[in-house]
Amino acid sequence: QVQLVESGGGPVQAGGSLRLSCAASGRTFSTYTVGWFRQAPGKEREFVATIRWSSWSGDSTYYADSVKGRFTISRDNTKNTVYLQMNSLKPEDTAVYYCAAGQSWLAVAPSAYDYWGQGTQVTVSS
Repeated sequence: QVQLVESGGGPVQAGGSLRLSCAASGRTFSTYTVGWFRQAPGKEREFVATIRWSSWSGDSTYYADSVKGRFTISRDNTKNTVYLQMNSLKPEDTAVYYCAAGQSWLAVAPSAYDYWGQGTQVTVSS
């Protein structure tokens, strides 16, 4: 069982930055793929970024095209935490951001993830 808690959301002006954190419980957290998703009002939940650590390759990451080059996902297994650094934010990035954990390798579908946090609101004003 894995419990996830997001933090770091809030209001920000366009062009600004935020860093979201996803703190996890569970001693085997390092073996999970962790993804960030977002959901804007009236829209479906969409994939943002995902990360998976392995002993032979280190961290592997994958990003949605809409955030590539602006967002960076990273993890600190010693702290059981995954981060999403968001730079050059745009109004269209406004959404509730969720982190999720699962066993599928770098999955982009929400259905591939077994555990979800409660979400944190990010609001980007123009």
